[in-house]
Order: sequence, then structure tokens, then C-alpha cells
Amino acid sequence: MAALPVFRWRLAPDGYATRRQLRARGLRPGGQSVAAQLERPRRRRGPLVAYLYRVDLAKPVRPMTQARWAALAKANRARRVCPACDRDAGYVIPASLGACVPCAFPDPQALRSA
Repeated sequence: MAALPVFRWRLAPDGYATRRQLRARGLRPGGQSVAAQLERPRRRRGPLVAYLYRVDLAKPVRPMTQARWAALAKANRARRVCPACDRDAGYVIPASLGACVPCAFPDPQALRSA
């Protein structure tokens, strides 16, 4: 297996792009393997690495179908439902809490008066 070409940060030749750059152009890697990499040196740690793909081998992004839109809406709706009280919190529940804010931090004053 041949080694990947390595370019310095911001010095990659035309014809290569990162995943984000491909997406901004409406493209995706389309199954191709990494063609090259960028390295940005850092002082105290290893270099930052960005993988590059060939633009000429990239394929167009698949369009969203009605079924995909429905699945995405269902997944986002599930992220708003609190597993403790089964209510729609109105916001995406943070994974760090695992529950809506009232369930994660019950008010001690309300517990004493009840």
C-alpha cells in the first residue's frame, strides 16, 4: 500500500477537498478512500490532520426523500421527550443530564411543601 501524500496546512493542490468542503459544493466522497492529508503543526502536541478526497471522484449528495424527512423529524422529536416524565420538554434534552431540567434538578422547596 502506498503512503498518502502529505501537504502542509492551506497548501493542498486543487482537486482535493475535505468532507466539509465537498458538502459545501453539494458532493460526498462516494465510497472513495482518503487520497491525501493535510498536517498543521502544533507546539506541544502532535499535528492536526485533515483528510482529503479527490473532487473528480466525488458523487452528488443524495436528495432527501419524504421518508427521510419523516425519519429525521421522528428522531428529533424523540430527543425532546424526557425519559423520566415522558413529556415533550420543548428543547433537546442534554445527554449530560439524561432528563429534562425539572427532572434532573428537582426543586427542594417544592418537595418540602408537598
